Amino acid sequence: MKNIILISAACLLALLSTIGASLPYPILPPLFAAEAPNAFNNFLGLPSKLLFGLALTINPLGLLIGSAVLGPLSDRYGRRPLLMRTAVGAAIGHAITAWALVIQSYPLFIVARFITGLLEGNGAVARAMLADQLTGPLRLRAMSWLNGAFYLGWLVGPILAGATLGWGVTVPFWIAAAALMLVAVLVAVGLPRETPSLLTTSWWQVARDRHSLNLLRHDELRTLFIVQLALTCGVASFYEFYPLWLVETANYHAQEIAWVNVGLCGTMTVTSLLAGGPSRHAPLLRASWYACGVALAVGILALGNIWVGIAAIVLFGIPNALYNTVIQGWCAERFSAHGQGAVMGLLATTFCIANIVVALSGSVLTLIDTRLILVAGAFSAAWAAWRMVAWRRQLDGAVDAKAVA
Repeated sequence: MKNIILISAACLLALLSTIGASLPYPILPPLFAAEAPNAFNNFLGLPSKLLFGLALTINPLGLLIGSAVLGPLSDRYGRRPLLMRTAVGAAIGHAITAWALVIQSYPLFIVARFITGLLEGNGAVARAMLADQLTGPLRLRAMSWLNGAFYLGWLVGPILAGATLGWGVTVPFWIAAAALMLVAVLVAVGLPRETPSLLTTSWWQVARDRHSLNLLRHDELRTLFIVQLALTCGVASFYEFYPLWLVETANYHAQEIAWVNVGLCGTMTVTSLLAGGPSRHAPLLRASWYACGVALAVGILALGNIWVGIAAIVLFGIPNALYNTVIQGWCAERFSAHGQGAVMGLLATTFCIANIVVALSGSVLTLIDTRLILVAGAFSAAWAAWRMVAWRRQLDGAVDAKAVA
């Protein structure tokens, strides 16, 4: 019963948090693609696509910082208090976002998206909580279900945005704020209190000295970072720019983008719920297969027409969900000595860095052709798949050499 409550609380936390994070994605492309310039999409007379790229970049920048420090902070101060405080703070961030849209203030919108992203880096804390409390096949299953809850949030959030957008562009953000306040209540009620730490170091010292990027001092974790960065650059190119591709290719609006997102996130959710079982194949080998699938889907989107592209968007969810389940479970087992919060934070931080890199490069490449960033993402994911195969052979060789010695 204790494990059921723990897994249920973590999954509901992931679901409600991601609903709040995913609401803006079908809303933003039409705002910046609007033909009529205004104070929001023509700030300082800059190109709307450039402003759109910055709007995409700033939230992952907050996520980058939050993911790097919140996991290690939870290793020090406990999972429950960090989850409660970050949920409330993210709710406030969404409220500020809504107000920025009302007054058409692009700078305030950027600040609000940064604050929200900073505090939504708590996904690493939820994963670390499961990695701490569970072991073996149950841990792998639970982390797969947690991923499914995150994906389901990406499904429900855009649907909610499309369904409520008719009442005003700010309504989805107020709903997100209410959902995150519910998250805080859920954490307070559903998670047990933890024994207070007796350490006297300040939170600033912990954030400075124990952030996830410190793990890059270790050779194997540095290899993980490089491979994961390449793969997630491919994933980020897809996530960030397929809505813009839909707008440019078929003049899709927020509601239509939301329905395409239903197919994608539904596929990822179902795949995650069924994934996590035992396999006779090595984790890195399976991860390389799934990375190839990611590269193929992104490449097909870049080169296909609208219907081929929509099929690629939906089917992308299968290899992406399977990859995340395998790599997170493998990292939890292999690198647990470094602290689960820090390790899960490194994975989340890597994805955030990828989002920033892709958003900045994409804001330039889309001025030429949106398909260019998708092609670049496909090549990046394909390289990651090749590198994982080589890495597995290297690890197998090291094991064989040790056995002979």
